[in-house]
Amino acid sequence: MPEIGGRKLTLPIIQGGMGVGVSLGRLAGSVAACGGMGVISSANTGFAEPDFWHEPLAANIRALKAEIAKAKRIAGGRGMIGVNVMVATSQYHEAVQAAAAAGADAVICGAGLPLDLPAAAGESDTLLAPIVSSGKAAHAICRMWDRRFGRVPDFVVIEGAEAGGHLGFKLAELISGKAAPLLHILADVKAILKPFEEKYRRRIPVFTAGGVFSGDDVAACVKAGADGAQVATRFIATPECDADERYKQIMLSARPEDVQIVQSPVGMPGRALNSPLLARIKELGRLKPERCINCITTCNPAETPYCITRALIEAVKGNWEQGLFFCGSNVGRVQKMLHVDELLTELCSKLR
Repeated sequence: MPEIGGRKLTLPIIQGGMGVGVSLGRLAGSVAACGGMGVISSANTGFAEPDFWHEPLAANIRALKAEIAKAKRIAGGRGMIGVNVMVATSQYHEAVQAAAAAGADAVICGAGLPLDLPAAAGESDTLLAPIVSSGKAAHAICRMWDRRFGRVPDFVVIEGAEAGGHLGFKLAELISGKAAPLLHILADVKAILKPFEEKYRRRIPVFTAGGVFSGDDVAACVKAGADGAQVATRFIATPECDADERYKQIMLSARPEDVQIVQSPVGMPGRALNSPLLARIKELGRLKPERCINCITTCNPAETPYCITRALIEAVKGNWEQGLFFCGSNVGRVQKMLHVDELLTELCSKLR
């Protein structure tokens, strides 16, 4: 089983972080309790707090710390608890600091290159990992961390083009299907990491994500050189997932043809279900936000096509008409609910 920074996972599975409110303390703690790494999304964790729209930073940090504590209680000292932090959020540094202060085992950062992540984490012993979608991105991060901080990532998550949510590929690549295959990216990233591993005299574990659905998929990733896999969408269809039951049923009833590539207000392409909200935006061009908490650094509220925070909040509540439902490419294959322990058993069933 993979060892990361001197800590071992019983199962080589990372449950991908899903915001807003889809993966919180209950799901993350349940995954960790089975020996995997459960991940809380820091994306507007405090959306249900009474002061969220007036004091979003305070609400989010308070809620994030509470969810980490909940996850650790559920995990009971087993597995690891991680926090996914989007680089594109205005609260990126504060979320990283809060996660480390609350005792998260790892911080995993994507939706941008976390070039200054070690500075944000400070002297904490929290494990730090970037999410990358190319060898080029991995090299840029490792080179910067090496030069500025005298360190390298504790592990790396490679997210391929079949993932859900925000994607690190060009829109044209995704629409045309010409994005590099996940295992090709894995080979490139491992080659990039090798000289840094030699310099620091330690391995940098790599986990593959995006389109990883079955035990065969996990085994194929490990056979190709990965230390394990990150899986997100399948964990939605679990009783332990923190989202509303209506959200889960929407995912369970999704068909392959319901999935589409969208342009997010974050400034990146993403994969989501073709919901009524997206249909209205396509027809009208823009749904003016009613209010703004400046959650995304790249979002201009005067021009954004819609408020992604509001859309994701409505989604996690199960509001099909008003929600934005991010999902992986294989959501149409998710047809039944499984408890977290059952899903993890299935995902690891083909490993030797």
